[in-house]
Amino acid sequence: MFRTVLLLIPLIIFPSRDSMKPWAKDDIRADEVIFTPYLADDSQNAPAVIVCPGGSYCWLDVKGEGIEVAEWLRDNGISAFLLQYRTAGFGAYFTRYRYVARGNRHPDMICDVQRAIRYVREKADSLGVDPNRVGVMGFSAGGHLAMSAACFSGTDYTDLPQGSAEVSLRPDFVAAIYPVVTMKGKYVHRRSRRGLLGEWGKYRNKLRNQMSIEENIPSDCPPVFMINCKDDPVVDWHNSVLLDEALTRAGVEHKYIQYETGLHGFGVSEIYGSEESRKWKYEFLEWLKPFMNK
Repeated sequence: MFRTVLLLIPLIIFPSRDSMKPWAKDDIRADEVIFTPYLADDSQNAPAVIVCPGGSYCWLDVKGEGIEVAEWLRDNGISAFLLQYRTAGFGAYFTRYRYVARGNRHPDMICDVQRAIRYVREKADSLGVDPNRVGVMGFSAGGHLAMSAACFSGTDYTDLPQGSAEVSLRPDFVAAIYPVVTMKGKYVHRRSRRGLLGEWGKYRNKLRNQMSIEENIPSDCPPVFMINCKDDPVVDWHNSVLLDEALTRAGVEHKYIQYETGLHGFGVSEIYGSEESRKWKYEFLEWLKPFMNK
């Protein structure tokens, strides 16, 4: 069985004492965004991966697609940073209050991942990571966010002073694991679209196109690692096909692995998914070797 995405009672995950704040303490967003490091033992000049859990942009699977992933990366010599970015929330999912109140929606999520990238690069020396080897890994809707970081790095959503402008917002690589990709058409994951764009967003053609990753692959898109399963019952597997085709057209270096079985939401688990889909972890580590050896 795939990991259940919808929980009637949310699991509250409090930040650890080691969590960092990508937003200033006096910023209204400070308590909404939690950023926790999982530094590799030999972290000097190590590559870094910012981990974005999935959850339809409505909530976050902090444990299965966050903590467990970050610990696995750390145990394999990669410094990980778990980003608990802003989401629409359970209130927005169960009600329609965002018809009249803004709530959390685009560009809040990309704002958070861009701030995380900038924070890691600015603090690279003290964190013991290489600022030129900072990647983003995302699962499901988090995969859409990871690709958004790659596609829209030319637009600064962070609202920070111009003094920080010299720090690149472009990730050096991206891993999109069973990702949400499109915001339109028959393959759209409607819950993620609603979570990201708000109640009115699905009616705005320009916004749907703007946030459909397959329509916005830039010429400088970083290398992409991507996997999904054809029996995925949550996010239509054609999302990854759309992304693969778009990356191919744009001439972007990428690796796409399509598994027959595995369903959705398995993260790095050795229980969930299938024997076939659980191989993705080792495929990713092999793909990452050039970045590890720089």
